[in-house]
Amino acid sequence: MRFSRAASAALLGGLLLASAATAAAEALPDPSVGRKLKEAGYKYQVDDDGDYRLILELDDGRTQLVFVRSPVETFGSHRVREIWSPAYMAGGDAFPALVANRLLEASADLKLGSWVKQGRHAMLVVKIDANAPAAALDEAVSAAAVVADSMEMELADDPDADEF
Repeated sequence: MRFSRAASAALLGGLLLASAATAAAEALPDPSVGRKLKEAGYKYQVDDDGDYRLILELDDGRTQLVFVRSPVETFGSHRVREIWSPAYMAGGDAFPALVANRLLEASADLKLGSWVKQGRHAMLVVKIDANAPAAALDEAVSAAAVVADSMEMELADDPDADEF
């Protein structure tokens, strides 16, 4: 089947519009997340991507940045929400081998979450059921903050630094 240039242009334009509409919809915050975070007692901001940005104060006076993502990922019948928390930023595009290996080792010991490379950052990503109640979201956010802050202290050149 051959398309004329006009039909091809119209199809491409329609796909681009649909893609833009999908991207715009993904940038909207999921209101159910906001309700659950409020129920759990969190203060937050919504970023440009529609994700919920929290800065948690930890018991030792440190703080930790945590994002609760608005988009829901799916795999078969599973609907998953991600909670991200950074712990390390590489000086270049690649992590030093010792850092990468330490993150892999740490992932093996985690009961909730795992370490991933997101650009130049090492992020702890906790995945929970997208419809998890506020209490489960609270546990996941707390776990992400504590684990990421601990790794930040371990990997930092200055353990007293608190970048994230």
